[in-house]
Amino acid sequence: MLHIKGRVLVGAEDVRDELWVIDGRVTYERPRGARDVTVIEGWTLPGLVDAHCHVGLDEHGPVDASTSEKQAVTDRDAGALLLRDAGSPSDTRWIDDRDDLPRIIRAGRHIARTRRYIRNYAHEIEPDDLVAYVAREARNGDGWVKLVGDWIDRETGDLSACWPRGEVEAAIAEAHRLGARVTAHCFAEETLAPLVEAGIDCVEHATGLTEETIPLFAERGVAIVPTLVNIALFPKLAEGGERKFPRWAAHMRRLHERRYETVRAAYDAGVPVYVGTDAGGALAHGLVGQEVAELVKAGIPPAAALHATAWGARQ
Repeated sequence: MLHIKGRVLVGAEDVRDELWVIDGRVTYERPRGARDVTVIEGWTLPGLVDAHCHVGLDEHGPVDASTSEKQAVTDRDAGALLLRDAGSPSDTRWIDDRDDLPRIIRAGRHIARTRRYIRNYAHEIEPDDLVAYVAREARNGDGWVKLVGDWIDRETGDLSACWPRGEVEAAIAEAHRLGARVTAHCFAEETLAPLVEAGIDCVEHATGLTEETIPLFAERGVAIVPTLVNIALFPKLAEGGERKFPRWAAHMRRLHERRYETVRAAYDAGVPVYVGTDAGGALAHGLVGQEVAELVKAGIPPAAALHATAWGARQ
């Protein structure tokens, strides 16, 4: 039995002084005749949520079960007990049978335009196949589908949208018909309004939000997961691609420079904001605490930043 004493943050307005854990279950009522009690003192939070995580994936593509386990353990030990896996090419269903690992809500595998995303990550298809692949991943996932909404276009040398408007509308409608929600990787400004107007439920990164598109997100209730610990890599990415794609590099630097202003403006307008790290690609796992700190640095109040990774994210 555990007896936990201190500030127990059950919710934004629900703070307790203590709790007990008996055979893995929490109670706020003092048990009678307790023996072998271990007392722990400190601040207590619900298990955190990383709403943009990739178990089963590294910078080169799918990984084996042993590596996936290490990723999940790292997230668990950082306090993230619920993960929304925003795209993975690996089968991680075996994790569902492990009580000692985080619970995962999967979005299936990324769906990207041909040669318009990181190699070995996604189904790379053309627009005519989008509806069919969205239906496939809606069935493979746990209620989410992940699109790659924009990526660098080698012909223009800058970010551009990957999908025509009509195909996106049809694909999102099909996902909704199958009971799944849709989210999309988006960096650029021009990608956002068509996706929201097509009925998308969430946007990852959303660095391209502006004073024109933020009200649209707020009106439609479309959430964002800013992944600020990932956006911190933009200057390094820009440096690596500047020689070949100078226009893209300059664009990435501008998005990086205004990242905090963008997130704060979205929050102030009432856009739902959630914590996600983008762990599993170029980033290590276990960064959920750092992402919460980044939201606070952007100007989101600490209680709201906790809401974005604890009780609010779970709801």
